[in-house]
This record gives sequence, C-alpha cells and structure tokens, in this order.
Amino acid sequence: MPTYTYKARDAAGKSVKGTMETENKTELIDRLHKMGYMTTSASEVASGRQFGLLFDKLKWIAASDMLMFYIQLSNMINAGITILTSLSILANQIENRGLKEAVGSVARQVEGGSLLSRAFRLHPRIFSKLFVSMIEVGEESGKLDTVLSRYADFFEQQEELKQKIKGALFYPLILFLAGAAVSLFIVTFIIPQFAQIYLKAGIKLPLPTLIVFKVGLAIKRYWYLLVIFVIAIILGLRYYFKTEKGGFLFDTLKLRAPIIGSLYRKAVISRFSRTLSTLLGSGVPILKSLDITKEVLGNLVLARVITNVRKSVENGEHIAEPLKISGEFPPDVAQMISVGEETGGLVEMLYKIANFYDLAVSYAVKKLTTVIEPLFLVIMGSMVGLIMASMLMPMFDLVKTLRR
Repeated sequence: MPTYTYKARDAAGKSVKGTMETENKTELIDRLHKMGYMTTSASEVASGRQFGLLFDKLKWIAASDMLMFYIQLSNMINAGITILTSLSILANQIENRGLKEAVGSVARQVEGGSLLSRAFRLHPRIFSKLFVSMIEVGEESGKLDTVLSRYADFFEQQEELKQKIKGALFYPLILFLAGAAVSLFIVTFIIPQFAQIYLKAGIKLPLPTLIVFKVGLAIKRYWYLLVIFVIAIILGLRYYFKTEKGGFLFDTLKLRAPIIGSLYRKAVISRFSRTLSTLLGSGVPILKSLDITKEVLGNLVLARVITNVRKSVENGEHIAEPLKISGEFPPDVAQMISVGEETGGLVEMLYKIANFYDLAVSYAVKKLTTVIEPLFLVIMGSMVGLIMASMLMPMFDLVKTLRR
C-alpha cells in the first residue's frame, strides 16, 4: 500500500501535516474529510520511507522527551484511555516539535484506520524497531498496556546506563579541552613573544624552545590547513568505519581497549540481556527477538555472534553454547543463560544478568573516574609544564647576558 504525505486544515483553520498509507490519493482525501480535515496538498512518497527518514533527521529529540512520551502513553493506556485519545492528548501537550508532529501523524493514521504499529513504523528515526515490534506483539496479544509498560521501563534503564557512562567521561573531557586550549594559547601567543625577546638579545634558543616556537608559528600561520587536515582525517575515518571491514575493526578496538573496553563490553552485555529479556517477555518469537537484538547492540563483533546464535536456535539448539564458543561473552553469562534454558526461566535469567551487569557498569564507572581524573591531570599538567619550561630555559642565558 503506497504512503502519501499530506497537508490539511481542520475546522478551525489550523494547518496539519503528516503521512498516511492508503490505496490512492482519492481514498486519502476521503479519509481526511471524514476525520474533519480539508486536504490542501497530497503527494505519494516514492519509497514509502525516504521522506520520513529525511524529515526526522532534521529534528533532534532528547532522550528525556522520548522517555516521558513512553511513560505517559503507558500510564494512559493502563488507565483505560483509548489509544486514539491518548495519542491526541499527548500530541497537544508535547513541547518538542519533531516528536509532536510525529505523534500527531501517528494519531491521524490510527484515526484513519491504520494499525498502531504500522503508524509508528513510518517514523523509524524516532521510534525504534524494538519499540515497533513490541507494539505489534501487544496488538496481536491484546496486552498493549503491559508491553508499553515493559518498554518504558526498558528505555528508562537504558538511559540511566548511558548517563552513568557519559557522566564518567564528562569531567575528563572538560579537563582535556581546557588543557588543550591553554597549551594552544601559550604556544601560539606567549612563546613567540618571549622568543622574539631572546632572539633580539642574541640568545640562541635551546632545542625544546625552538621546536615549540616553530610549532606555534606554524599553527598561527597555517591554522586553516591544520583544520582542513583534521576534518579530512575525521571524515576519512568515519567513511572507513562505516564500511563492513572498518566497522568491524573499530568495534573490535572498542571491546579490546584498555580500561574503556571492559566498561564498554559490560554495557553491551547488559543491553543484550535486557533487550532479549524484554522482547521474549513481551511475546516476540525468539528468532525475531534475536534479529532485533542484533541490530540494537551496535557492535558488529557481537552482532556476528548473535547471528551464529540465531542459526543454532533455528536448528533446534540452545542459545548458551554458541555464546560460550565465541569467547566474546563472559563464561558466567553463558552459564546463567544455559541454566535459564534448562529450567524454562530464560526471561527471568536474562533480566538478572542485565541487572547484574548494570551494577557492574556502575562500579566500573566509579573505578574509571577514580583512575582517569588524576591521569588526565598528570598528562595535562606535564604538557603545560614542559611548554612553560621551554619558555623559561633561555631566561637563564638572558640573565647572564644582562649581567655582562
């Protein structure tokens, strides 16, 4: 069924726009008319999703806005309010423009007779495949309220985990930027002025001072070339890491990196366990759950492991064995999953694993903060100290010259 984008006006003359799946343009106009809208323009989307992707990319939506939407929608459905009424209320009170328009479009889709999951699927940049799949299961099982509540809890726990990791890296990043800014200022403005004084006094600059002086002059004169070079390197790396080979290499480095790698692995294992637990607990078939989990992980190395797990499950085998063989998942995870499969409590066991690794991430973040903050202070202090030393070294020769 083709998808159309439209613009229309309601009875009060207020302009609305959105997307809707209909057999043809005439049916679209008829549906909008029955809903109380007068169509002003309508056009078919060539690929069905390209417009939605482009439209959603232009609108930044904070995780806190998404979390509030999921919680409010879950609470309203649990309270017995109809889906259409819930969506309409939320569309009116949401402040974020991108999310407001998306929810309004979903409400109009549902009002026009579309399934809720299909309406959400038209906005893949806003509503994840995991969310849409769970909504689909909720519609089929008649337990939409339970599914929404599960997803709201899942999203909240994932955001808490992200904030912990971001919080651990925020202070060291500020230290690095501040240290880099101070070093750049000294090298490009302070050192050259002192160097000119030394040279006019006929003092030969020591090698460290000469190097810092020349670097400072080069940065000051050719800063635009340096900016172009840095941008070119960043774009080149981004392009390479987007390829299959480059992405696999980058994800491998993230897992193997000292200190950070252990924290990253724990966070991904927590995401794997919680995602799979949430999907299976919501009634999503195991093969589809594994497919969705593989996409949610965001790591090609572990995604390849999940692909092997899916093949094993498809052949009637267990999940735990290929996880153990891969060597990418800790033995305790594979063992606990094995116990869960044997006892029929896989969902509960995955949930326990997720909670345990969330706790492990919290401790790892505290440990990382304890180690990385003094480390950055020492590195930046040493850098600034060396620069200052290179500036002061010729001063001893200048004092000798003045005494003469």
